[in-house]
Amino acid sequence: MSATPDFRSDDLIYDWNEIGRKGRLIPRDVTFFDETLRDGLQNPSVADPNIEQKLRLIHLMSKIGIHVADIGLPGSSKRAFDDVLRMCREITDNRLPLGVACAGRTVVSDITPMIEISQRAGIPVEVYCFIGSSPIRQLAEDWDLDTIVKRSAEAIDVAVKAGLPVAYVTEDTTRSRPDMLATLFKMAIDHGASRLCLCDTVGHATPDGVRNLISFTKAIIAGHGADGKVRIDWHGHNDRGLALENALWALEFGADRVHGTALGIGERVGNAAMELILLNLKLLGLLEHQDLTHMLEYCNTAAEAVGWQIPINYPLVGRDAFRTATGVHAAAIIKAQGKGDAWLADRIYSGVPAGMFGRKQEICVGYMSGASNVNFWLRQRRIEPSKELVEAILKKAKGSSHILSDEEILAVVDEVNGR
Repeated sequence: MSATPDFRSDDLIYDWNEIGRKGRLIPRDVTFFDETLRDGLQNPSVADPNIEQKLRLIHLMSKIGIHVADIGLPGSSKRAFDDVLRMCREITDNRLPLGVACAGRTVVSDITPMIEISQRAGIPVEVYCFIGSSPIRQLAEDWDLDTIVKRSAEAIDVAVKAGLPVAYVTEDTTRSRPDMLATLFKMAIDHGASRLCLCDTVGHATPDGVRNLISFTKAIIAGHGADGKVRIDWHGHNDRGLALENALWALEFGADRVHGTALGIGERVGNAAMELILLNLKLLGLLEHQDLTHMLEYCNTAAEAVGWQIPINYPLVGRDAFRTATGVHAAAIIKAQGKGDAWLADRIYSGVPAGMFGRKQEICVGYMSGASNVNFWLRQRRIEPSKELVEAILKKAKGSSHILSDEEILAVVDEVNGR
């Protein structure tokens, strides 16, 4: 048999995605910023993981290629401070290839705990200091421009003086006025911020908005003589269901760092899902050397830690992501496996190759199944698929309103073979 074909083989898969494609999406070095243990924990329906669960998560983040993790707001409580310090020490003790960041308001009392943690753990902590910048937020808070500038400059100065890198975070950037943003961005650059974090705090943006905002920010940076010195982050929420798409477009339009959370958990309906960002970039051929076989464990660990139920139809991780009980689909997968070609079997009815991410194709038996499903199910369990047995199982399946459980099929096996 011929060698297994390359994933992008035009002989077997004609890829319309590549027709007229503008570029490689990430033609420069970009970094992935994991917000699971900060913004993810702001979801109103999750639990705060214990420290052992947090430590396990940061190990998994490093395994799937996350560059930096936001591990909390140490100024919010003693427990938050202690957990952040413990996680920093875990990273240094185990020499994990994972940078750390902490979030805080543009208030000096939120910045000083990060400085203390950095000094005690012996690790640089990126300071993500945030303040609202949109007119609607200004009205609600009774803030004027001078107040925002003064508070922001004081917070940035404290962190920079301590030698910590600073990302200046303008909340609700996607609904903020250009003149306001220009003033704030120039101030942040002048005071030593090395990153500007553009936030779609309420999930307002469309891809056009992403393009316009990033282009505007790049122009401000270049015009202020900071091109190559100040980077751009994209942080998006999913209120319109566009968080994943916007994150991918942000990379296309020039963001240097994109934020996400495990399973997209976060405020209200959540953030961009980190595992789906990585999955899509992998399938676009952009993370060729990045091992993503631990993503299933990363997602399941996060779900368990925060008490989250993964939807059964969730891409990659959901129970049904690679299951089929449909006769035509199952027959095609079985035929591909019969050719001894795992590559073919993993793609014949799947746009996401299960094996690339540590999963496998599953064939079930149900009301839309055929004999192929039953034969496959039985042979996988080393049960001889006699004609009588296959017909009995199919009869049971066709008369059911659901996919048969293993126990239901085995009951039929016992009944037929025990006659």
